[in-house]
This record gives sequence, C-alpha cells and structure tokens, in this order.
Amino acid sequence: MINSILDNDLYKFTMQMAVLEMFPDTVVEYRFNNRGEQRFSEDFLRELRKIIDEDIPAITLSEDEYQWLKKACPFFKPMYLEYLKNYRFDPDEVTVSLNDENDLDITIKGFWHSSILWEIVLMPTISELYFDTVENDWKKDNSGSCSEDNVIEEYTSFIEKMAWELETNQCLYSEFGTRRRRSSKLHDSVVGALHIMDSFMGTSNVYLAKKYNCKPIGTIGHEWIMGISALVGLKNANLFSLERWVDMYKGDLGIALSDTFGSRAFFDNFNLKLAKLYDGVRHDSGDPFKFVDQVIEHYNMLNIVPASKLIVFSDSLQPLDAANIKDYCHGKIKCSFGIGTNLTNNPEFFVEEPPLNMVIKLYKVNDIPVVKLSDDEGKETGDINALRVANYVFRRKGLDDY
Repeated sequence: MINSILDNDLYKFTMQMAVLEMFPDTVVEYRFNNRGEQRFSEDFLRELRKIIDEDIPAITLSEDEYQWLKKACPFFKPMYLEYLKNYRFDPDEVTVSLNDENDLDITIKGFWHSSILWEIVLMPTISELYFDTVENDWKKDNSGSCSEDNVIEEYTSFIEKMAWELETNQCLYSEFGTRRRRSSKLHDSVVGALHIMDSFMGTSNVYLAKKYNCKPIGTIGHEWIMGISALVGLKNANLFSLERWVDMYKGDLGIALSDTFGSRAFFDNFNLKLAKLYDGVRHDSGDPFKFVDQVIEHYNMLNIVPASKLIVFSDSLQPLDAANIKDYCHGKIKCSFGIGTNLTNNPEFFVEEPPLNMVIKLYKVNDIPVVKLSDDEGKETGDINALRVANYVFRRKGLDDY
C-alpha cells in the first residue's frame, strides 16, 4: 500500500529537515481523529498492526531515489539527504487499538524529526485497508466478481473529465490527494492521466512526482506552526514560524499557510518583511472570496501590489469552485489550486462508499497541548482546554463559550 519512502507528501520532508536542524530534541505526540461514521474491525486492526510492525519499517530510500531528490529538490541539504538515507520508521512510536465503538485509537509519539513521517504513511494505509477489507463492494461488478481494474479505469475517465473542466477554465492546479486516497493503484492512475495536461502543475506525492517526471509540490503543514506555538507561545507563533522558515529555506518554498489560528491572527503577524519575502499565501478553510478580499486589503495596506502575489486554494475544491474563485481573482491577484480527496477518492463517484473523513494531527509538543483553530469551526482540533485558551488568546471566544 506504501510504494516507497517517497510515497509521502513533500511538505513532510521539508518540515522534517527544518525540525531536524532547529528542534532536534523536541518530543511530540500525534492523535488520530475519525470525523466520520465509518467503523473498523478486529481483522482490520490485525492487518494494520502487521503493516506498521513489518511492512513500513522495511521501507528505505534507494540510491536512485536519493540521486533524484538531489536534482529535483535542490533545497534539501546534503546532511538531510544522508539522514533520510539512513532513516527507518520505528513501529514502537505507534500505538493502535479499537475502542468500544469500534473506532480507531491511534497515538504516535517520539522525537519530532523521527515521528513526523508517520501521518501520511498511516492515513493512506488506513484508507486503502478500509476499502479493501471493510467496504470493498466498490471493487466488484454486478455478479460479485472482482473488477477493481475496470473501476479504476472508469474512475480515471471521470477524473479526466473533471480535469478538462479545470483546463477549459485555465485553472492551474496540483494534486494533493495522498492522505485519503482509495488505493495507491487508483492514485497512480489518476496522476498518470493528469500529468500530461497543461494546467496540471504537479503533485504533493514525491514518489509519483518522480515516477511521472512532474514537479513535487509543497511547503509546510499546520503542524509546523502548531509545534512552534508550544515552543515560543501562541500569540506570535505565526511570526516565529514564518521567520524560521525563511531562515531555513532562504526564499524557496515561499507560500505561507494562513489559517492555523484563524486568518486574523495570521495577518496580525504577516508584516511588511514577510509579505515581501513570501510569494503568497495558502487558503485552507473559511470563505475563499472573503479571504481574497482580506489578502488584497492586507497587501494594499503594506503598499505591495497584490497582482504580484499568489493565493493557493486547497479547501475541498471541485472544478466549479476553482473556476468561480479564479474569476473572482482575475485582474486582482494570481491564484492556483491544490485538489486532494476530490481527485483520489471523489465522493460523487463513490456515492455508496464515501471516503473516510479522518485526520492525524499534532496533539502535544514536549507534553504541552497544541491546537489548530482554522477559519472553519468544524476543523478545530486539540484538547478542549487548550482550545478554550487559544480561542481566548486570539479574541475569537470567551473562556466560558464551550
């Protein structure tokens, strides 16, 4: 189910290098959160544990992959590439069980630089294993015979039509669907079909970027800002995380993630220096049209020409969403799109067996609880008391509003 150590999203590797250099002794804890209704079985659990204990620790960086990374990702330092060559997944970092409601309890705990890669190895494994062992009717035809290849072929044609809508509307987009893909084979088929299209910019999946000779796409995830909030404090966590990223990458990977603690907190820290240094910002929650207005207003206030900057939209996008957002941005600011589950496990195609609605999020850093607030209350994650404090600090809610 995991084809390579590179079968992971680029931003995990870029964050891993930064963590290794800047916070080598930091210990973290991640937790799994199933937001949906699907449940699991003992057979599923046994197979998942076997994959965690035996299959994933056997994955290593090959010499061919090492040499490709040096050329395709010149921002990776030689020291880090040597670290990755010697890296091995440690199954002792992962605790997994079923609770009384047959839902998964997963905790990942270890040094930040070591445990950081587990999230986007475990999530596609959980998804593929679920649709292989629990809800697997999608693989069968009317007679009950297995026809997975036929389904993948039909699904890829469905995605190609979706991609032509994006192409027709000249929407530049990247594929961000590793975490909740239905299967690695389906994911491969989708990227194989899309990578020849003019509007396709690349994929977050480094393995598939190498396989199809397209650009690996990614900068940072919320955990970078969440983790730093525990080390330097909540109020200016955006500021410190953005500054440390510049220190690390010297102008490369310059898209700032805006919604970890809500966009208002982000703009409070996104000063003139950072607004000039970063190429643009990423939108991942909340009303995209209001966000466009906020970004343009902020750049104008700093006397920066908004049309020189970029917004990357990545919040549950369909082609019509992207086309409408592009029209709204036209003549004001540049835009592109990161499309995830709707490319690799689209619920409009798999109506009867929709994708898992799950996340694995950073939960503690050096035993300090951390949170993600976002611009959408439904995406809040973290300990309830830590959420109360963070919402109070950022003037979003009172302490007693829970």
